[in-house]
Amino acid sequence: MIIEDKSRDNIIEGEIVPATPSASANPTAVVDLTGLINSHLTTIENLKIELNKLKEMLDDIFTNDSTYQEHDKAVREASKVRANTKKQILKMPQAADLSGKIQDLRGHVKDLNEELSGYLQDYARESGTTSFETPDGTVRQIIYTAKLVKIGT
Repeated sequence: MIIEDKSRDNIIEGEIVPATPSASANPTAVVDLTGLINSHLTTIENLKIELNKLKEMLDDIFTNDSTYQEHDKAVREASKVRANTKKQILKMPQAADLSGKIQDLRGHVKDLNEELSGYLQDYARESGTTSFETPDGTVRQIIYTAKLVKIGT
């Protein structure tokens, strides 16, 4: 579930609630949707294959260009130096403390977002509405997202 604040483009991730089939589902609409879904899946898979081929071709061009390879090597060396410098700075007590606090807060925000997702699911189910007004008067919409995930092989 995603809550979207159109005015600020803030997106908060959440949990997807499976839809329950309607007793009055139109069989023709289901067949039509099944066809559209299968068609789109096939198109997406074919485009991904084409995309991978084109990406490999472009990667080969970069691999065979000596100037690019020299610059790439210089960037990798500079990145190593930068990473080592960052490690040294993070060993300083003040930096290590701040880094730990950041990680803790990120985990706390993730946990709160998961809880919020559950609360919003309950709110939508109990209230029968998919919008929510915050104390400052902003109206936010509760949005559910769906995607297909393979089951088994």
